[in-house]
Amino acid sequence: MEEPYNEDMRAASLAPLRFTARSCRRLVPFAVTAFCLAIGLAAAAPDDPIALGTKALEANDFPAAVTEFEKAVAADPRNYAAQFHLGLAHSLAGNAAAAETAYRATLELKPDLYEAQLNLGVVLLGAKRPAEAAALLKAAAGKKPKEFRPVYYYAEALSDSGDASAEVQYRAALEIDPKSVPARAGLGRLLARIGKRAEAEAELRLAGDRDGLLELAGRYEEAKEPEPAIAIYQSVAATPGASTPAIHERLGGLLLESGKPAEAIPHLEEAVKASATSANRYALAIAYLRDKQLEKAMPAMESAIQADPANADLRLAYAGLLRDQRNFTAAAQHYWKASQLAPDSKQAWTGLATMLLSLENYPQAVAAFDKLESLGDPSPGIYFLRALALDKTQQYKPALGNYEKFLALSQDKNPDEEFKARQRIKVIRKELSKR
Repeated sequence: MEEPYNEDMRAASLAPLRFTARSCRRLVPFAVTAFCLAIGLAAAAPDDPIALGTKALEANDFPAAVTEFEKAVAADPRNYAAQFHLGLAHSLAGNAAAAETAYRATLELKPDLYEAQLNLGVVLLGAKRPAEAAALLKAAAGKKPKEFRPVYYYAEALSDSGDASAEVQYRAALEIDPKSVPARAGLGRLLARIGKRAEAEAELRLAGDRDGLLELAGRYEEAKEPEPAIAIYQSVAATPGASTPAIHERLGGLLLESGKPAEAIPHLEEAVKASATSANRYALAIAYLRDKQLEKAMPAMESAIQADPANADLRLAYAGLLRDQRNFTAAAQHYWKASQLAPDSKQAWTGLATMLLSLENYPQAVAAFDKLESLGDPSPGIYFLRALALDKTQQYKPALGNYEKFLALSQDKNPDEEFKARQRIKVIRKELSKR
């Protein structure tokens, strides 16, 4: 048993009952009384509801305690001790709404009762009503500024309310109990939210808060700071039993984005092995490609497409890979499928048109260039390439128009193609003059 909170009440323990929405364990400081409040309870007969309720609390039989204290409250609704114990029994039984009602009744009868303020504040905190909880916990912390629980829970309420002044309260709680893991984790998460990432990381590592560190890694990513995010993911991935496919996938992705494909590959392989999604298969294929492991890149990309055949981005990536391997026929097929999946994709139509041109399929290439032009704001190169396709099929008039359009738009930006266009214009004009 703990020492009495005041003349009327003694508290026995804390109960570790729940997790917050931030996945940080909270210790719920319900004042568990093994003795009676002074107002006549100590003299209760053994078969009195209060005596039976107290005995049930001592035995951790909370439903039975609820039943007995309900009888006591029914007999004397103004007995604040019975009301408090009813709230306590409901709290420990997990009946948050009923506990709130009983604690509020207690405070109506005894407005400044510290224990009721503290317990009701925690109940409201658990019900995700931090602003209401903060007012009660502020009062409780004001009464007991050197006690850890009210100060810590006041910090939690402020933090859950989005109030940055929670930092002061967390630090005050840690001055009282420097070894408190929940307080240190709460401080770390708060610091992460308000942009003090380096300080947050130090606190979260001291707390061993894996989820908090992962949340912080995401904030580093949002702030375009990949290196500390990578360091966090690497430390979690190296912790036995702590790593997950999602962590390997994220770490592999960051390493790939940072130009470290060789380091990314083992993590992406682990992610694919555990959960072979099209996204991580695609990332693995790109890592293989950038690490010049083409013999692995091709099948990885193929398996990604098989897993998600309707993904236009995957089709485009694979088509580009096939194009680079000079497999123009297969590349054209995938560009075509991408264009059907994403009809407004300029990239798909450009790829298709250029592959058809390379395959000397000039009529279909022209049609693809026409579609590309219809999508708006075409580049000068479209007109040059379409002119080539028309020229090859001896459609000289439209070819001439496209060469001229290309020259008007290019304006010395593509000197080699401009030279070729001028030469072909001369030849075409001579040919047309003969007709």
